[in-house]
Amino acid sequence: MAIKEILTAPDPRLREVSKPVDKVDDALRALMDDMLETMYDAPGIGLAAIQIGAPVRVIVMDLAGKDEEPSPLYFVNPEILDPSEDMNVYEEGCLSVPEYFDEVERPARCRVKYLDYHGKEQVLEAEGMIATCIQHEMDHLEGVLFIDHLSRLKRERVLKKLKKEQRLAAAM
Repeated sequence: MAIKEILTAPDPRLREVSKPVDKVDDALRALMDDMLETMYDAPGIGLAAIQIGAPVRVIVMDLAGKDEEPSPLYFVNPEILDPSEDMNVYEEGCLSVPEYFDEVERPARCRVKYLDYHGKEQVLEAEGMIATCIQHEMDHLEGVLFIDHLSRLKRERVLKKLKKEQRLAAAM
């Protein structure tokens, strides 16, 4: 396993639409293992493959708390089914938009159809934080960042700050 570099906005690769995976094989499991190690190291609770430069429809997540046993979830070719009409608001952050958090409204519940780590089809009934997290990560697969759900002014302010930080880091 290896820790990969996480792409940060405004990297144009984050705007790519990820391609479906043909099969779950050892190479894909190695990618998922690397993604999980990268996510834990960051630290974060979810990571889409595109965030490490792999434009495939793969997500890893682990919502276990600090003192809880790790409980990783692997989603290959996930599809959101039946999003609820009732909404929840959670404060979201993103490893690709470091050190910025804001409230985002999303469906409170959904079902997710996907292939697991071993290529077996699964359906997850998601609500609350896990529903928010899966929808956030699914956005990445479509080239959407959580800041795209904010006002244009907030989004532009965040991107301007990130560009400035990247210029300063490059100058060092």
